[in-house]
Amino acid sequence: MANADPFSMSSLLSSLQHLPFTFATEPMMTPAVPPPPRGIIFTIPQPRYDPKPPSEFLTPQYLEYSRLQSLFNLMTSSKEEVNIAPFKEMISRLSRRELQKMAYLLTSDPDYFLAIARNKNGSHRLQKLIGKSGDADKLFFLAILRRFLHVMTDKYASYVAVRGMQVFDDKKKELMYEHILPHALRLACDKHGYIALNEVITDLDHPFYRDQLLDIVALNALLLSYDAYGNYVVQHVLTLNDLRCTYNIAVSLVGYCVELSLDKCGSYIVEKLLEAEESMVLVVEELLECEGGSLMRLARNEYGSFVVIKALRVMQEMNRVDLFRGLVQKLMPFRHLLRRPCGNTTIAAIIESVC
Repeated sequence: MANADPFSMSSLLSSLQHLPFTFATEPMMTPAVPPPPRGIIFTIPQPRYDPKPPSEFLTPQYLEYSRLQSLFNLMTSSKEEVNIAPFKEMISRLSRRELQKMAYLLTSDPDYFLAIARNKNGSHRLQKLIGKSGDADKLFFLAILRRFLHVMTDKYASYVAVRGMQVFDDKKKELMYEHILPHALRLACDKHGYIALNEVITDLDHPFYRDQLLDIVALNALLLSYDAYGNYVVQHVLTLNDLRCTYNIAVSLVGYCVELSLDKCGSYIVEKLLEAEESMVLVVEELLECEGGSLMRLARNEYGSFVVIKALRVMQEMNRVDLFRGLVQKLMPFRHLLRRPCGNTTIAAIIESVC
């Protein structure tokens, strides 16, 4: 009978039975514990191994490195690249202790864990492992915190953290929220971080941390509204229909609504403020404070015209006759300009309908 391949996927999983492991009986570490010494870093090209290496090379260090490399391949390779069963089916056959040992290997080095989490397939498979075992989740939780910003600002790794915040126990969730709060603005202004932050805000059901996070967005709404990615966080928060937060965002943007309305993303924010009763009056009052010429330029702007149309229609629907007629009177002297090619016939039609 041929000898079994010591580096096959089945041999890898079998070897989990024989790994030294002591975390099961240790108390959960706190996030303040510094990262352990770095071990094997998988940022270098992975060497190819002879499936049957000479016996003199089978040192404990060689076997450990080979095991980690095999696990890396298992986590990151596509089904077409290696002959393995569907990952979900494979891990369903592992015992709780085997899952814990697998998690120990995956989190044994912060850079090794991060390299897997940043891989599309690796991220997907890590998400499937999280939530399977409380003991394994302790290790994934600590691994995420050790490279928190790196994880939260990566296209694929961020989904691993978001998954954790969905299924971890309350204590772990709270500790992750404590990490998010001081870094919320940095995440909001990051290309991938803002997506992760929006996911967290959507799923956040802890009243205290939800209010804290929404307050950070509201108090910094002006900064975020002018940011290429932060504006999407403000837009997202406004769709949650949190009355207090919506009003606070409007207060933060008072005096800048007209300027924001001239920008594509900014105009979306102002339009959303016009959809909420708590903030619409603040926006319309700012429009009325404009000089007639400034309001006309806004009405003829590619993006600002949508804000003016929204303001007119909302005030009309809400039966705020004073504010509606105030806008109409300001725009009336320029209605002929709104009929021209660069004007807006919709606004002109609304004005003339009440003349």
